[in-house]
Amino acid sequence: MERLAFKMYLNEGQKEEYRKRHNELWPELRQLLKGAGVSEYSIFLDEETSTLFAFQKVSGDGGSQDLGQTEIVKKWWAFMADLMKTNPDNSPVSIPLEEVFYME
Repeated sequence: MERLAFKMYLNEGQKEEYRKRHNELWPELRQLLKGAGVSEYSIFLDEETSTLFAFQKVSGDGGSQDLGQTEIVKKWWAFMADLMKTNPDNSPVSIPLEEVFYME
Protein backbone atom coordinates (compact mmCIF):
# COMPACT_ATOMS: atom_id res chain seq x y z
CA MET A 1 0.00 0.00 0.00
CA GLU A 2 1.42 3.35 -1.02
CA ARG A 3 0.52 6.67 0.62
CA LEU A 4 0.29 9.70 -1.66
CA ALA A 5 -0.17 13.33 -0.71
CA PHE A 6 -0.53 16.48 -2.78
CA LYS A 7 -1.81 20.01 -2.47
CA MET A 8 -4.26 21.97 -4.57
CA TYR A 9 -5.70 25.47 -4.29
CA LEU A 10 -9.31 26.42 -3.60
CA ASN A 11 -10.66 29.74 -4.84
CA GLU A 12 -11.71 32.19 -2.10
CA GLY A 13 -15.18 31.63 -0.71
CA GLN A 14 -15.71 28.23 -2.32
CA LYS A 15 -15.34 25.96 0.73
CA GLU A 16 -19.02 25.06 1.14
CA GLU A 17 -19.61 24.41 -2.56
CA TYR A 18 -16.43 22.31 -2.74
CA ARG A 19 -17.60 20.29 0.27
CA LYS A 20 -21.11 19.90 -1.22
CA ARG A 21 -19.84 18.63 -4.56
CA HIS A 22 -17.55 16.10 -2.90
CA ASN A 23 -20.33 14.94 -0.57
CA GLU A 24 -22.31 14.22 -3.74
CA LEU A 25 -19.40 12.49 -5.52
CA TRP A 26 -20.63 10.77 -8.66
CA PRO A 27 -20.96 6.99 -8.17
CA GLU A 28 -19.11 6.28 -11.43
CA LEU A 29 -16.16 8.41 -10.27
CA ARG A 30 -16.11 6.67 -6.87
CA GLN A 31 -16.12 3.30 -8.69
CA LEU A 32 -13.27 4.40 -10.98
CA LEU A 33 -11.14 5.49 -8.00
CA LYS A 34 -11.80 2.27 -6.09
CA GLY A 35 -11.08 0.23 -9.23
CA ALA A 36 -7.77 2.06 -9.64
CA GLY A 37 -6.76 0.99 -6.12
CA VAL A 38 -7.58 4.15 -4.16
CA SER A 39 -8.83 2.73 -0.85
CA GLU A 40 -8.75 5.92 1.20
CA TYR A 41 -8.93 9.53 0.02
CA SER A 42 -9.11 12.55 2.33
CA ILE A 43 -8.93 16.23 1.48
CA PHE A 44 -8.25 18.87 4.15
CA LEU A 45 -8.48 22.66 3.84
CA ASP A 46 -6.12 25.25 5.30
CA GLU A 47 -8.52 28.20 5.35
CA GLU A 48 -5.75 30.76 5.94
CA THR A 49 -4.13 29.98 2.58
CA SER A 50 -7.02 28.24 0.71
CA THR A 51 -4.67 25.30 0.26
CA LEU A 52 -6.22 21.86 -0.05
CA PHE A 53 -4.16 18.96 1.29
CA ALA A 54 -5.07 15.56 -0.19
CA PHE A 55 -4.05 12.15 1.11
CA GLN A 56 -4.63 8.78 -0.51
CA LYS A 57 -3.85 5.16 0.22
CA VAL A 58 -3.30 3.36 -3.04
CA SER A 59 -2.61 -0.21 -4.04
CA GLY A 60 -1.49 -0.44 -7.63
CA ASP A 61 0.47 1.72 -10.02
CA GLY A 62 -0.85 5.18 -9.16
CA GLY A 63 -3.51 7.33 -7.56
CA SER A 64 -6.25 9.64 -8.71
CA GLN A 65 -3.76 11.96 -10.36
CA ASP A 66 -3.03 9.25 -12.94
CA LEU A 67 -6.63 8.96 -14.18
CA GLY A 68 -6.74 12.23 -16.13
CA GLN A 69 -7.23 10.57 -19.52
CA THR A 70 -10.60 9.05 -18.56
CA GLU A 71 -13.76 10.82 -19.69
CA ILE A 72 -15.34 10.80 -16.22
CA VAL A 73 -12.29 12.50 -14.66
CA LYS A 74 -12.22 15.11 -17.43
CA LYS A 75 -15.92 15.74 -16.80
CA TRP A 76 -15.26 16.06 -13.02
CA TRP A 77 -12.41 18.50 -13.63
CA ALA A 78 -14.66 20.69 -15.78
CA PHE A 79 -17.37 20.52 -13.08
CA MET A 80 -14.90 21.62 -10.39
CA ALA A 81 -12.93 24.20 -12.43
CA ASP A 82 -14.93 27.19 -11.16
CA LEU A 83 -13.99 26.38 -7.56
CA MET A 84 -10.24 25.95 -7.73
CA LYS A 85 -7.01 26.86 -9.45
CA THR A 86 -6.71 24.80 -12.63
CA ASN A 87 -4.40 24.09 -15.54
CA PRO A 88 -5.49 24.83 -19.15
CA ASP A 89 -7.03 21.30 -19.41
CA ASN A 90 -9.16 21.98 -16.26
CA SER A 91 -7.05 19.60 -14.15
CA PRO A 92 -6.45 21.02 -10.69
CA VAL A 93 -3.11 22.65 -10.10
CA SER A 94 -1.66 19.84 -8.01
CA ILE A 95 1.74 19.64 -6.35
CA PRO A 96 2.99 16.26 -5.06
CA LEU A 97 4.27 16.32 -1.50
CA GLU A 98 7.21 14.34 -0.21
CA GLU A 99 6.64 12.23 2.88
CA VAL A 100 9.23 13.16 5.50
CA PHE A 101 7.76 11.28 8.47
CA TYR A 102 5.43 8.32 9.00
CA MET A 103 4.49 6.55 12.21
CA GLU A 104 2.60 3.25 12.34
